Amino acid sequence: MIVNEVKVVKPQEPLPKLPVARAVWECLPDFKTACAAWIYAGGAHHTGFSYSVTTEHMEDFAEMAGIEIVVIDGKTEIRDFKQELRQNEIYYHLAPGLGRL
Repeated sequence: MIVNEVKVVKPQEPLPKLPVARAVWECLPDFKTACAAWIYAGGAHHTGFSYSVTTEHMEDFAEMAGIEIVVIDGKTEIRDFKQELRQNEIYYHLAPGLGRL
């Protein structure tokens, strides 16, 4: 699971009245870093957005479901993010054999 924290911004002009949800946001920490991290993590083009669900909620869900989660937030740096992905790959490969530490 990939979580990218965003900052919701008020649009400069009214959005068209379409029968779909809409919001305007800025990716954290910035567009270039967030996009690079998303691609390194293998992110799909389908995303979800919520005003209510927090990163902590998503982390709790991932732990309960036993799935990997990476968070792209205001502190993300590509070098560290790539290292986290490598470490996660090792953990999720070995953990089933070790009884999910």
